[in-house]
Amino acid sequence: MDEQNTATGPLHGVRVIDLSTVVMGPYAAQILGDLGADVIKIESPADTVRVGQYRTTPGMTPLNLNVNRNKRSVALNLKDAGEREQALALIDTADVLITNMRPGALARLGLDYAEVASRNPGLIYAHAQGFRSDSDRAGNAAYDETVQAASGLVDIANRAIGKPVYLPTILGDKVSSLTIVYTVLAALHHRDRTGEGQQIEIPMTDTLIAFNLVEHLAGHVFEPAQGPTGFPLSMSQGHRAAPTKDGLACVIPYNPQNFRDFFAAAGRGDLVEDPRVNGEAIDNADVDALAELIDECAPALTTAEWAEVCAKHSIPFAPVLELDRAHEDPYVQDGHLLDTVEHPTEGTIRTVGIPVRFSATPGSIRRPAPVAGQDTAEVLAELANR
Repeated sequence: MDEQNTATGPLHGVRVIDLSTVVMGPYAAQILGDLGADVIKIESPADTVRVGQYRTTPGMTPLNLNVNRNKRSVALNLKDAGEREQALALIDTADVLITNMRPGALARLGLDYAEVASRNPGLIYAHAQGFRSDSDRAGNAAYDETVQAASGLVDIANRAIGKPVYLPTILGDKVSSLTIVYTVLAALHHRDRTGEGQQIEIPMTDTLIAFNLVEHLAGHVFEPAQGPTGFPLSMSQGHRAAPTKDGLACVIPYNPQNFRDFFAAAGRGDLVEDPRVNGEAIDNADVDALAELIDECAPALTTAEWAEVCAKHSIPFAPVLELDRAHEDPYVQDGHLLDTVEHPTEGTIRTVGIPVRFSATPGSIRRPAPVAGQDTAEVLAELANR
């Protein structure tokens, strides 16, 4: 990472003000920064993402190191009139503002869309919150777990595995982050054509409902319903990784020929002739029973041997990536999806790579995540000299 390296990504020249906390807004702003935007994070040292485990500097947590790279940090107390005016002056210079503050707090601080748009009419004002602003839940607190529940994801898990669990990843936050990114890019395109800025509302719950129902609306797409909700394969009790001779792997025969080739490789000629894998397609009623047979047969070969078999016969396959060993995985290494770098205050750390490739305008990691407020003097001096 080179702080002096000039941004050359597709968003070079775009300025983003990150007035958000936790993950949803900061992750979206980080992606825009990776793509070349100049991202200025206005924060308090009490920002939630800075709470937790650290090695050297309080606040420099793993989550902060991940989602606040490619940003400059400006510490401003928005309850102080003078510092709030400095924040507004920074927003005046911006193309995009990302915030997840509640509407009431934004209005009290004079940071609602009407106020900032009167000063900067070309601004793209991306406001993310838990629930839609015109709903009876508009002012409710929302975290990933509440959004997983309110979006139907907990029901999907309950029906699939018999337990109403929350997924062990902050899916609502991260899907909403990606939604912020694509809506901001669309709004910037509109502004390029018309000169008009606009407000974008990104409700986490609405976003995840739409995300979940792509496949899980299923038979309820039709009115009246032609079948139950829930995508059959995903809801199957057998929808799981299989135990190989030396580990775990995703082995997913999708059609009868896949199954016959899989059984043959496992040395189960008897199953090659099974009528359930000799029709035109796999019957949904047989999915769970066939999953049990996959579990029974997979230990016949090692993960590496199954990789060869599945590649030869076009059977969908992937080894299970163990997070503790992700940095050792050849695919991860070759794609620079985890790199070891030197952080100015935290020493040697691993940083997550940029997962997309641009042939002409590649993104870059130019700045490590800053200590809270470390760039205040620099940014405010730039502001004074404009």
